[in-house]
Amino acid sequence: MIRETIQIGDSRLKASNKTVEDFNNPALKKVVDDLVDSMRASGLIGMAAPQIGENWKVFVTEPRETKFRTADQIDELRIYINPVTVGHSTQKTVIYEGCGSLLNGQLFGPVKRPKEITIEAFDQNGKKFRLTCDGILARVIQHEYDHLDGIEFIEKIYDYKKLMTAAFYIKDIKGSKEQVEASIITKKAAQFV
Repeated sequence: MIRETIQIGDSRLKASNKTVEDFNNPALKKVVDDLVDSMRASGLIGMAAPQIGENWKVFVTEPRETKFRTADQIDELRIYINPVTVGHSTQKTVIYEGCGSLLNGQLFGPVKRPKEITIEAFDQNGKKFRLTCDGILARVIQHEYDHLDGIEFIEKIYDYKKLMTAAFYIKDIKGSKEQVEASIITKKAAQFV
């Protein structure tokens, strides 16, 4: 079911999120299904449970191919339950980010984050996995992980003078060499642990 994306200012985005203990809970399956449906319907590449008003430690990612995002910037649908970041590179990259919870995704700004990360989480079947990745996949994971800690990307913008609307982002940044190169996924090694 497609759910309304909670907007910044709503207290549910800052509330504590519960650890999932029962992977067979029908409510968990519904949250995951609703996250996937809502993410896709909104044209987003990731979404966290608090963004649909559910305060659980759950998020999903799925960078899909678009006219701007090429085959080297896409990944399959992934579900992250009770995620924990276990490592990251010292090298950082700047990518302009937006968010469905910020004026319905109409503002973008530059955020500097680790280029590569390693995360451990459980999938929807309760199987623990470890994923090391870079590019737009690492970026969306870090962005959604922040939502589970009540952090919005605007709190991490390093130069507020570069904050812009979606129209200017699409015109000036989205297809730029810097944005495209930083978004390329060269590593996405996942394994069950």
